[in-house]
Amino acid sequence: MSWAGKILRVNLTAGTVTPEPTNMEWAKAYLGSRGLGSKYLVEEVSPKVDPLSPENKIIWATGPLTGTMASTGGRYTVITKGPLTGAIACSNSGGYWGAELKMAGWDMIIFEGKSPKPVYLYINDDVAELRDAGHLWGQSVWKTEETLKTTLQDPLLRISCIGKAGENGVLYAAVVNDLHRAAGRSGVGTVMGSKNLKAIAVRGTKGVGNIRDPKAFMAATKAAKKVLADNGVTGQGLPAYGTQVLMNVINEIGGLPTRNHQDVQFEGAKDISAEAMGTPRATDGKKHLVTNQACFGCTIACGRISKMDEGHFTVATKPQYWGASGGLEYEAAWALGAANGVNDLEALQYANMLCNEEGLDPISFGATVGAVMELYQMGVLTKEQLGIEAPFGSAQALAYFAEITAKGEGFGKEIGQGSKRLTAKYGHPDLSMSVKGQEFPAYDGRVIQGIGLAYATSNRGACHLRGYTIASEVLGIPVKTEPSEHNGKPELVKAFQDATAAFDSAGVCIFTSFAWTLADVAPQVQAACGDEYTVEHLTHIGERIWNMERDFNNNAGFTSADDNLPKRLLTEAAKTGPGKGVVSKLPEMLPKYYEVRGWNPDGTVTPETRERLGL
Repeated sequence: MSWAGKILRVNLTAGTVTPEPTNMEWAKAYLGSRGLGSKYLVEEVSPKVDPLSPENKIIWATGPLTGTMASTGGRYTVITKGPLTGAIACSNSGGYWGAELKMAGWDMIIFEGKSPKPVYLYINDDVAELRDAGHLWGQSVWKTEETLKTTLQDPLLRISCIGKAGENGVLYAAVVNDLHRAAGRSGVGTVMGSKNLKAIAVRGTKGVGNIRDPKAFMAATKAAKKVLADNGVTGQGLPAYGTQVLMNVINEIGGLPTRNHQDVQFEGAKDISAEAMGTPRATDGKKHLVTNQACFGCTIACGRISKMDEGHFTVATKPQYWGASGGLEYEAAWALGAANGVNDLEALQYANMLCNEEGLDPISFGATVGAVMELYQMGVLTKEQLGIEAPFGSAQALAYFAEITAKGEGFGKEIGQGSKRLTAKYGHPDLSMSVKGQEFPAYDGRVIQGIGLAYATSNRGACHLRGYTIASEVLGIPVKTEPSEHNGKPELVKAFQDATAAFDSAGVCIFTSFAWTLADVAPQVQAACGDEYTVEHLTHIGERIWNMERDFNNNAGFTSADDNLPKRLLTEAAKTGPGKGVVSKLPEMLPKYYEVRGWNPDGTVTPETRERLGL
């Protein structure tokens, strides 16, 4: 079996680090990573717990394919109860950290309690101990990683940590690893900061040597890698353009939310697109994009490495940003750009670098700024309150807000609470483009009906990575469905949600699903783990995970009323593009979704479904 077979339990209050066996019965039923980590959380944490109290727990979990030769096998997940939403939070990241933890011989780390002072966890294979982090507190992600590698005299250490945002209580703070890969959503970094936990430094030299059938595993991974290489998206589009390849595509179909969802097309989309990133700048003749980059074991390499224009107003006096660093992904480019009407590529990159450096979720940050700019447009917020003029399109305001939000200064403290709390405070809660308190990603739920339903029903709040129906509705993968048609979308959303839970829990990247189906994942998992893992079995596991998460949220107090979209998407039709005149048909889709899920009309899991799934 490719599980390490042991986990670390860290009691921050007592300062103890204790190994214990992985619950293999749960591992077989929930696979790993998202599924297994969530199972531990559900069993050990009350759904009613205050997310920022010592009673909440936070878990780092790998999957059975993490650290193996499976393509994209570098993924790990951070699971907790999220402070942004109050729902179960489960945030996935790539890079190298997850594989390092697995190769050190650990499936998972569970943190409980709260340290009386800042600490970090140091792991070197079987050795694991808490150490003082007083010298790291107040430092950025980048400085923290540099300091730990230098003081521990090990440049091969892998670091997962928080920046100032997590320390300062920004409710959507991220956990960042390898400088610019992040478990980015729902405030997992905020929980980390609330526990005075600054970082986890890992060095693993054991490898993953317990594959059940190595010969079959090598054959399965080789075949799966060929599928990725031969696919137009994973073999060509993503390596060449990254996720930013979507900017012009989504804009053209009229599905790009613009100026806080007031519009569905952005006139400046081409200026912040993948094509623009690869075009020489007029100022210095250099390209914004330096190269692409891969995470551990990845044969897709969709990551971007970019370099700033040293003479741009945002970085002219900040040489620390002049070097190459993690570049814009589609979601960040949208949230920092179109959501605010900003088409200044350098300003977007600067704000994105700040998000990486200080551990901010760029989606929630950018979308919250969009709400602020609309409130400014309405005259509800003023320059005196904000500290700057903030009309839609202001690159200066975007850069300024990124700086003060990360530091927790001035109006940045309010931006750091997210759009739901901010808009409610100023009397316009309908201007928060969120579900369960988590801000929308980069697709309009009116023009693309399935993704709107996926947002409304996502267990961690609005999210595209819990059921990426864009693959079908826009890209035609695995079959083409009409974006504006709502019939059949409940079945589509359920299928994507269940399959995604299985992909996440196996320890591979969801981007592989542009080319892979579970028929490609199953042989890899089966050869690695030794048990019977068919497509049907993995689908069943995915459905089990989804329903377990739903149960947790229902027990936390969420109801069917929370499976909703903002009034704007339900009543204000798209103004331009192919979907002009369309609103979300969520009221028609939701009852059918509950039915195909096997839930009660009030959105609760039936005893029959619970029994069928073994919950």
